[in-house]
Order: sequence, then C-alpha cells, then structure tokens
Amino acid sequence: MRNLSTATPAGPTSPAEDQTPARGDLVAVAIAIGLVVVASAVGYALLNAGVPLNLQAPPLFSRVMPHVGVGSPFAVALGVLGVLYAVRVSASLRWRRLAPGAVIVAIAWTSSLALVDGWQRGWAGRLTADTEYLHDLPRIGGIGAFLRGFTSHIVDFQPGSWTTHVSSHPPGATLVFLVLERIGLGGGGWAGAVVIAVGSTAGIAVCLTVRALGAPIAARRILPFAVFFPGAVWVGVSADGLFAGVAAWGIAFAVIGSRRGGPGGALMAGAGGLLLGYTAYLSYGLLLMGTVILTALAFAAHRWIWLAALAGAVVVATTFTLAGFNWLDGERLVTIRYYQGVASLRPYSYYVWANLAALTLSAGPAVAAGLRRAVPVALRARSAVLDRETFVPAALSLAAAVSVLVADLTGLSKAETERIWLPFGFWLIASLALLPKRAVPYALALQVLIALLVNHLELTYW
Repeated sequence: MRNLSTATPAGPTSPAEDQTPARGDLVAVAIAIGLVVVASAVGYALLNAGVPLNLQAPPLFSRVMPHVGVGSPFAVALGVLGVLYAVRVSASLRWRRLAPGAVIVAIAWTSSLALVDGWQRGWAGRLTADTEYLHDLPRIGGIGAFLRGFTSHIVDFQPGSWTTHVSSHPPGATLVFLVLERIGLGGGGWAGAVVIAVGSTAGIAVCLTVRALGAPIAARRILPFAVFFPGAVWVGVSADGLFAGVAAWGIAFAVIGSRRGGPGGALMAGAGGLLLGYTAYLSYGLLLMGTVILTALAFAAHRWIWLAALAGAVVVATTFTLAGFNWLDGERLVTIRYYQGVASLRPYSYYVWANLAALTLSAGPAVAAGLRRAVPVALRARSAVLDRETFVPAALSLAAAVSVLVADLTGLSKAETERIWLPFGFWLIASLALLPKRAVPYALALQVLIALLVNHLELTYW
C-alpha cells in the first residue's frame, strides 16, 4: 500500500461519482436472495425428512407467525422516512448534528422493531428466559467467587451448570447484567434498554471509524445503512447486539485516538483498548474481530498510539486472569458444552452454507452488491495511488467477511448466525459505500423492507 490518497477523485473510483453498470449488483443481490430461498426450501425438506435442524423456520431460528404490535406503526413510519430522507440528510448535515441524530434514530428504529413483538415478549422478557443471563443472577454472590468458580459450571449435565447463554460465553457478558442489577437497574426492561442503546449505535461507530481513517464521504454514505440496519431485529433484544456495540466502539475509539495523536489521543486509544479487551470476555468468537482491528491499524495515522490500545486490552485480560478466570480453560470447556447440546446433531453440511443465508437476512441482501464491489477495490491494493474513500470501506468490510468465513468453516456456529454474527454484520455494511449513488435509495429501501418483513412475518427468538 503506497500513497493512500485522502482526496476524492472525480473518476469512477469515487463512491459519490461511480457510474459503472449496476447489472452485476443486481445479480449479486439476486444470488443472495436466492441463497435464502434455497436454504429455506432445503431446510424444510430436511425437517420433513426428520433431520434434527432444531429450527422451525429455516434458515432463521424463529417460527412463522405473522403479527403486528405497538411498535409496528413506528417501525413502518421510521422506515419510510428513512428511505425518503436519510440519504439526503446524511449528505448535508454537519457531523456534530448528524452523529447524535443518527444515534437517536438508530435507537428508535431498534426499539420500534423490538416492540413489534410487544413489551414483554419483544423487550423485557428476552433476557429473563431460563436459557438467558438474568436467569442465573440470583445464584451469584460475590464477583470474585463468581469469576474463580465460573469454569467449573460450564459443562452441562452436572449440578450447578450455568444456563445456555451464561455457559456459552466468558463471564464478562454475565457481569454486565450483574452490575446493572447491583446498581439498581435490574430486570429485563433495563437490561433490554442497555442492549438496545449500545447495540443500535454500533453502526454509527463504524461510520466514525471510516471517517477517522480518511474517508468522510464514504462514512456519510454508510450512515443511512448503519442506522436502518436490518440486524436491528436481533439487536433488540439479544446480548449479541451489546457485544457488537462494545466491539465497534472499541475500534472507533482506538482509531480516533490514533488520528488525534498526543496524550489525548493516547487516552482515547487506551479506552478503546479497554473495550476491545473486554470484548474478548463477552464472547469467545469475537477474537475473530482481530481481522478488522488489524485492518484499521494499517490505516492509523499515529500507529505508536495503538500501544495505548494494546495496554488497555492487556489490563482487562490481566484483571480477569488475576481474578481467577482463565480464558483458555473457558474456551476449551465451552467447546465441550457446545457439543453436549443440539450442535452435535445439527448437520454441518447444511449449516456451512445456510449460515450465510441467515446472515444475509441480518446484514441485508444489499451487502452482497457491496462486497461484490469491494473485491476488485482490494485487488487494486498494489497500485501507486489508492483512494481512501473506496479502499477503507472495502478493506474493513472484507476483513469482516474473512472473519465470518473462518467462523463458518470451524463448525462452531451452526444456526442462529443472524444473531451471533451481528458484530461482523455491522462492518459488512461498510461495503455499501461503494454502491453507485443512484442505487443507494433502492438499496436502503431493500434493507428496510427486509427488516420489516422478517419482524412482522416471523417471531424471532434465541
């Protein structure tokens, strides 16, 4: 990589001026939608044949149940207004007004989608189920004892085994909800509110990262897709939405800190490192976010400041280790727990490709067109001059795609990837900065439509 230009050229490499034919984009989107259709058809055929997919409405972990709720009119109204005005507003407002406004609208979008299922079923009851985090909170005494004894309760079919979600993640995830409870914000309502607030803003963190890496036009073009992210259906309310937000803001703080330089930048990068370090203690699989982190590092202005981010991550890892939780032991035991459940029955031959169909509904089928454009941009990486407005979003989205492929091929993600891969999905939408300007409103409309259809035609759960 030499001479990464921050200017916006007038040629076709500028996302704002791209006039290349969109036929390939339409083909990519059609293939993505076709993948969903095939995964659904094959899934139902396998279910009818008695194959234990443990799904009711493949490829999603949900059941078909057309319904409306109190959130429906708000979700539809926000979606329509977004399609009509989001692109224009994103292109014109100053960032000081645009970013806070985007945060508010993103939270409103996710909240309205959650409330399509109703307050209890769609929000307050999500994290209190007998497989979820809040279920195990009453049995936890001191935090120190909890961390020291955590791994002894991971494996199933023994006295005191943790619930599915508690055992399947490092203790950092449960600690979030435990701390909320102990500061007086207990219960599913508050837990859901925190998850939505943090998870909904992950896309804004992606945009700020892209902007800080020298691609402000691309950041503006991504923003409408970040706000009206189809995966908001699962962000509200699943803990994976929280994980996505923590990871995205960790990267954003580290990158912005590296751009600013000086003591202030080092402090911000250190804060980013703390979040990134904590990310590894929220979900074992989020170690794969390293591809995105390293890609962002390649563009950093003051790379030495990333030492502050590294220091922050080391502080988190050291704290957990000294407190008694060994990450490697936890990861080893959770693999045993994984195969004690339905994962041992679910056929790899189906999920290795159907997982991608589920992700298509979460990230949105328009991402297929974005990634299709990202590949040739990345292949031009050896050219003498590269435009950051195209190369930054292409590189970040492809880094996330690599993480997804690795996670998929391991076989440790079989089903529910519409939720589990939310932290990667937010970075995949960076590729949508590469769409030609005339295609953006149609792509955004497709993304919004997918979210509304999924949320109203199916009852999602996890």
